[in-house]
Amino acid sequence: MDRTTRRDLGLFLLRVGTGSVLAAHGSQKLFGWFGGGGIAGTSKAMEAMGFRPGRQSAIAAGLGEAGGGTLLALGLATPAAGAIAAGAMAGAVAVHAPAGFFNQSGGFEYPAFLGFTAAALGMAGAGRFSLDHATGHRFDQPWTLAAAFVGSALAAAAVIGKRVIDQASENGSENGTAEAGADGTADGTAGNG
Repeated sequence: MDRTTRRDLGLFLLRVGTGSVLAAHGSQKLFGWFGGGGIAGTSKAMEAMGFRPGRQSAIAAGLGEAGGGTLLALGLATPAAGAIAAGAMAGAVAVHAPAGFFNQSGGFEYPAFLGFTAAALGMAGAGRFSLDHATGHRFDQPWTLAAAFVGSALAAAAVIGKRVIDQASENGSENGTAEAGADGTADGTAGNG
């Protein structure tokens, strides 16, 4: 077996494995398959994790994982598929980051690995054993790669940024209420004016 065939076979196996894991994970969110919560359960979980509105967040995360994963497994629109899946995993990394790196303590190791793998596949391309190759790389153009990764990065930053702002606002409201009782002012600045 020549090196090119080995490389393409390796890309095929990595794409199918990673894409299948992502698709199954997204299917849990969207359809409740494989013990997942479906849209209703995932919506509640998203709200509890600070992603609001929960239903739209659940649908976006589920579509990013299931859609990006399916496209990766098929090797179709691979740059967009990798970017979409990586963006979805960026949101998961943000949730797990406070628990540290390792998965056994609830850390971000697993979603980071899936995100980096999806991004690497998007950058590398699908290889010969793919629908991208079969379609003459119609959906795998240089501009597609750039647009997909820029768009995914901007979307992930916006979603994660909104979550951070919402959580800070909620924490500020809670802290402001507690401080108001301590010195009689709403912002804790008695005598500083």
